[in-house]
Parts: sequence; C-alpha cells; structure tokens
Amino acid sequence: MSKDFYTSSILPFSAIIIKICRAYTNSQEDFEDYYQEVCLQVWRSRKSFREESKWSTWIYRISLNVCLTLLKKKKNSEVHLAADYTLMDISEENPAFADEALNQLYKAIRQLSEVDRAVILLYLEEKTYQDIADIIGTNTNNIGVRIKRIKERLKKLLNGKVN
Repeated sequence: MSKDFYTSSILPFSAIIIKICRAYTNSQEDFEDYYQEVCLQVWRSRKSFREESKWSTWIYRISLNVCLTLLKKKKNSEVHLAADYTLMDISEENPAFADEALNQLYKAIRQLSEVDRAVILLYLEEKTYQDIADIIGTNTNNIGVRIKRIKERLKKLLNGKVN
C-alpha cells in the first residue's frame, strides 16, 4: 500500500474505521488487527470502487464486512469472549480509549447483535436511514423501528437492567 493512498484515501476516513473496529473488538490487539485488515482490504478493493456511492459509504461497507468476517472466523475457531469482558487498560497507548463513558457505551454496543451494532454506529454518525440501509444491505422500511429498539436496549444495558 502506498503512503499516498493511505494519506489521501484512508486516513481522512480513519474515524469511521476506528469506530467500527472498536465496536467489534474487545482488546487493543484485536482492534489493531481489524484496523490493519480493513485498511488492507480498502487498498486491495480500490479498483472495484464504482463511484455509485460516496467513498465514505464504501469505507463503511468494507469496514463492516471485514469486521463481521473476522468475527465469524474468530467464533469458528472457538475463541469466545464473555460479553462482560472489559477493555484492558490501553488509555496510555491510545487516547481514544481513555474516556470511561465512551468505553461503557462501546461495551454496551458490543453486547448487541452484529447487525444492530452496525445500525447504531451508522445512526450515531448521523447517516440517513437510506444510507444505513445501503451500507448494511437492507431496505429503509424497518430502520426507524430497529433504531428505536436498539436505543431502548442500550439504555437498559447502560443502566444495568439487562445482563
């Protein structure tokens, strides 16, 4: 991967990749592996970008697909992480993990189904229902209802009312 491609085509969208990778990982090591794999896949797939959507939408889609694929591989290798697994203390290594409230939100998000994680991350990015549907590969009809249910579940998780 060239430094120019990374600087111009990945780095400006790194926040997207970070948020998605963080929602699907429980440790700094996994996070770094997922992030690197997403970047590599973006680079490998760059010539197949057809400009039918925005580059950021395409980055979201690749990030989600890579994370879901890696998560399935991990499950298939019978490495199961407990839902209450807490992030190791990585705040010194990466300031993005230093905010405890944000860590709690990500912990709750990781307890959602894989698809619900994607939906709420996109919602938090203020994507339109149509954008969310396009990125996760569904229709817009149920996005609003799904978001409402996800928000209710997150609220219960954050208030300690759900295991």
